Amino acid sequence: MRRITFIALLTLAITSQAQEIKDFTYKIYGLARTDYFFNSRQNEETVEGIFLMFPKDNAYDPLGHDMNAHAESSLYNLHTRLGVDLTGPEIWGAKTSAKIEFDFRGSGSTFGVIRLRHAYAKLDWGHNEWLLGQTWHPLYGTVAPELMNLNMGAPFQPFNRAPQIQYSYAPKNLLLRASILWQTQYLSVGPKGKSRDYIHNSNIPEMFVGLDYQDATWTAGAGLHFSSLVPRLYSSVPDPNNGMQESYKVSERINGLSGEVHFKYKDKKLMVAGKSVLSSNLTQCSTLGGYGSTSVNNETDEREYSPLRISHSWLNVMYGTKWRGGVFFGYLKNLGASKEVFNLYGTGTNVDQLTNASVELTYNIPHWKIGAEYSLTTAWYGTNDDKGKVYDTHDVSNNRFVISALYSF
Repeated sequence: MRRITFIALLTLAITSQAQEIKDFTYKIYGLARTDYFFNSRQNEETVEGIFLMFPKDNAYDPLGHDMNAHAESSLYNLHTRLGVDLTGPEIWGAKTSAKIEFDFRGSGSTFGVIRLRHAYAKLDWGHNEWLLGQTWHPLYGTVAPELMNLNMGAPFQPFNRAPQIQYSYAPKNLLLRASILWQTQYLSVGPKGKSRDYIHNSNIPEMFVGLDYQDATWTAGAGLHFSSLVPRLYSSVPDPNNGMQESYKVSERINGLSGEVHFKYKDKKLMVAGKSVLSSNLTQCSTLGGYGSTSVNNETDEREYSPLRISHSWLNVMYGTKWRGGVFFGYLKNLGASKEVFNLYGTGTNVDQLTNASVELTYNIPHWKIGAEYSLTTAWYGTNDDKGKVYDTHDVSNNRFVISALYSF
């Protein structure tokens, strides 16, 4: 009841304020969404299976039974959302606008509570624009799959919303973007697991620069992303004399440089899009990867690191209007590190390859969308060699069925 009251008061405050300020307009929007899913086995996932990543490896009990070979399903409404688009008076010759949007996803293992999705302000001079706040990570970018599945193509497609400062320059058919970003809801993986500390202690934000060509039907472009994280501030080493743990201050850093290319064609009925990413330690973007140690100081346990390189690509084709169908194909490959590594940290570091094939059909009328999707995801698990590549693999697959209904306004 308190959450409902909060939403009502927030909406009332926005609408009443909008009516009082000259040249200030607003538009409230949102959707009520219900999803049902069924998975044929246990998976690496978040939010109790809502955000699917990839199937878990076989885990055999003493009798030879695979403990992960058990189906799972759920019905949920957590991605119902509400937002408001605001426009305000000009300042310094720029048009001003803002967006605030939230859903009920929660965070961690807490569901059904309000989560911030987007919250940003814009200054727009026509060809030049500044954005300040939280929105899609630029690696999610101007091209993303059109899917019912809420993972939107992850882990083949980078998926992340992040606080950022973004500058855009758009002369004619070109779009140049440059961003600096931090992490809040989507976090890197390291010695502590998922943690904000790695970028918090780095004092160097993520950086992105990208260039797109855009016209009425085509978008094509590329981008570069750089990250610099601090895995640890101190180590813990057993004292050889008494076995007690001794802590040493260490100076450690792991850098990653990632690149991507993308394209999209769209007319009234047909949409064809694709993206290919060569990533280095992009675990904060809901994908596989990580890094390993390359050297260690035997006295202090201070380490140097090298990232795993991951190639991930996808292709999405959609056709139709009222009845709209399509397919999605994804492929991911662990290319290993450029140096010999040990003590790997990350997500799916023992996965050599990952594939996905999905098909969906939706029925679309004003304000309503109802549809179903089937996807087959296969992971090849194995053993890491001295550069983090995976060999001696075996495959594990998951069949997923999704039925969704949403009312948008």
